[in-house]
Amino acid sequence: MARFFMFQNKSGEYRFHKIKEIDRFMHDEDKLILFRDFAEGEIFDSVWEIIHDYEDDILPDDDDDDWDDDDDDDWDDDDDAWDIRTTFYEVFGGLIDYAQRFGFEGNLWQDYLTFLIVTHENPYSLSCEGRGMVDGSINEIALHDFEILKSLFDYPLGQVADTCGVMLYPVIANYRRSSDEGVISFNPDIRDSIVHLSKILANTDNAMEFKDYCTGFYKDYGVGALGLHKAFRVIDGDDETSIIPIENVSSMDLDDLIGYEYAKQKLIENTESFLKGLPANNCLLYGDAGTGKSSSVKAIMNRYYKDGLRVIEIYKHQFREINGIISSLKPRNYKFILFMDDLSFEEFETDYKYLKAVIEGGLEVRPSNVLIYATSNRRHLIRESVSDKNDRDEDMHTSDTVQEKTSLAARFGMQIYYGKPSSTEFREMVKILAIRNGCKMPENELLEEANKWEVAHGGYSGRCARQFIDYILGREGFTA
Repeated sequence: MARFFMFQNKSGEYRFHKIKEIDRFMHDEDKLILFRDFAEGEIFDSVWEIIHDYEDDILPDDDDDDWDDDDDDDWDDDDDAWDIRTTFYEVFGGLIDYAQRFGFEGNLWQDYLTFLIVTHENPYSLSCEGRGMVDGSINEIALHDFEILKSLFDYPLGQVADTCGVMLYPVIANYRRSSDEGVISFNPDIRDSIVHLSKILANTDNAMEFKDYCTGFYKDYGVGALGLHKAFRVIDGDDETSIIPIENVSSMDLDDLIGYEYAKQKLIENTESFLKGLPANNCLLYGDAGTGKSSSVKAIMNRYYKDGLRVIEIYKHQFREINGIISSLKPRNYKFILFMDDLSFEEFETDYKYLKAVIEGGLEVRPSNVLIYATSNRRHLIRESVSDKNDRDEDMHTSDTVQEKTSLAARFGMQIYYGKPSSTEFREMVKILAIRNGCKMPENELLEEANKWEVAHGGYSGRCARQFIDYILGREGFTA
């Protein structure tokens, strides 16, 4: 016999909904072993609540054969359905927030659950990171969890929503993102990969197939924040130092950096050796301001991200924490560059001694998956003044003093020089940037304006050329 429940709509009218046949959910979130305590699991918990409330309060018991349509005592499901509807709408709001942040589309609930699976760091996901399938008993435990997650993935929430009079579920299950959703907060390639995986998981036939596809994702893209982002920064907390993603990163490409072919090639060769597990050196990129030192590191990050390269920006006041940072990176299956931009020290600053010990000299060997790239306008990094010469004249061990000042730079096995361009090279930069950005100003006029600009803005450099072209494009209404 069909069972119905009654609810009152916004107009005060009473409507009856037939309770559709549904297989009871045979699992419980408390039975998960590896995939527990999701960092962003509020929606996950709310959906469990919907399922349990529906099955406990709305779905008829399997042995409820004596239910009578005319029995007023059984019209008591209105409050239960109202609670479920309220929770559903809270879930909808959360899912739309995720769509806005990350650019998800399609079935937002399945996208969200996929996101939780691929970002959850646990013994299984970390073992498969960059490697793929592993052996051992961990597979049986993982399969146990994936059976629960697949059941949750496949649960007919649309039927529950329809039964309980929830509006707009079809919109959430077939969501179309706007053009600007998720552009800033997430890497578009990874976003699209998560959405694609979500669609694949929705069509898997069993838990083993579900597990295999997730494992393949861990191999190709990694897991957690370190797997799904390119760049990170170190944040000082009250109790501990943490590494957080930089969500809006530069799109700089090595081809965007005009000139400096020798410098770029040396950096490429060293980075590729590092990624292949071959010996590689810590790099110091030094030279004149605005010549592309920092841009080169950003471009290296973008080129080799898919090969497992991650860049972590660290500031010199954080050098005391650097050993702890490196220890946390050692077990991960990525290659990390600790990036120190505009590195230099005044005479009174002593934090460089921590960096010296990390690069070379400490008892602990630097892990093979960590390198240090630094940029500086100073080759020797530590400021020296004329008074230093007078001090050395009075110093009984002059060579020791000099070595202390230069020892930090000497520990960078590769030092790459970025010098100011000549006037001819500067004009060539201006012409190439103008062409790339669609500037149609006549060449003679463009170069004449560029000469005026460089005189007033610090001389010849790639940065000066870029700023000049930005000025021209903005003045004449072009879009870069």
